[in-house]
Amino acid sequence: MRRLLINFLAALLAVLTTAAFAQTAYPTKPVRLIVPYPPGGATDFFARTVFGKVGEVLGQPVVIDNKPGAGTTIGSELVANSAPDGYTLLIGDVGTYALNTSLYKKLRYDPQKAFAPISLTGRFPLLLLVNPSTLPVRNMAEFLAYAKSNPGKINYAAPGPGSPLHVAMELLKQQADLDMVAVPYKGGADAAHDLLSGQVQVMFLDIATAQAQLKGGKLRALAIASDKRRPAFPDLPTVIESGVPGVEVYAWQGFVAPAGTPREVIAKLNSAFATAMQDPGVKQRLAEAEVEPLTGTPEEFSRYMASETARWARVIKASNISLQ
Repeated sequence: MRRLLINFLAALLAVLTTAAFAQTAYPTKPVRLIVPYPPGGATDFFARTVFGKVGEVLGQPVVIDNKPGAGTTIGSELVANSAPDGYTLLIGDVGTYALNTSLYKKLRYDPQKAFAPISLTGRFPLLLLVNPSTLPVRNMAEFLAYAKSNPGKINYAAPGPGSPLHVAMELLKQQADLDMVAVPYKGGADAAHDLLSGQVQVMFLDIATAQAQLKGGKLRALAIASDKRRPAFPDLPTVIESGVPGVEVYAWQGFVAPAGTPREVIAKLNSAFATAMQDPGVKQRLAEAEVEPLTGTPEEFSRYMASETARWARVIKASNISLQ
């Protein structure tokens, strides 16, 4: 009995010591943040804007490591299989955490089981853009009327496919009962280029990227898929305002650690991120890019991930989108 008691106390001491170490010592070396997209996109911009400051708060640098490919599954799987010690993290988006579960027939991890949520980070509203030289409509009402009277004659860019930009258009088609033809692209940049050249006529694009494309006047924004109008486009109505209910779509983001990461480490990362988001320089850069900053608890992020997964599963099933 005495030996059992000694062994129990030794095990308890080890657990308490490990927890105390994680809380006080972490991190003792640089932290790697996997961005499952190439450099230059919206997720990469957010990571480089915010996580340098997160590293300052933590006292160790956060190193950005781009691992693009396969709809974010390459970078995501890397993190899912990493040691749960807080030194390999992932910043993903709605595709990573909510869409891929329904899109891929053989996804080798379950986002809701493979990751420990830390915090939502931000969201980008999507703009509905047209090339007025190939689709001569001036507003959402004219676009809807044209699309309904010309079924199957409008080509729209589908970056991804299965990306937030693609499924947003599928949602619009379902809600407005439109018949349009998807043209797949590897990414948003290629799709925007072909929209400018007239190869496709319409697409959804995140607001940060769209602002640069709109400056030349060759593209026209018809509506924004947010819950309310945005300061950068005060005269631009929302899609819902324009008569299409339910089309509220954001390219939202959040960051996670591998499942099993100690709660103390998750709490420290969550706190460091919340502190970094209050930095005046960070806030200004995000505001200039029209990013809506988000913070919150791991539990809030977990619930949001589950609700978005269920919401988009219905859209994806109705659209019959499937990826290998």
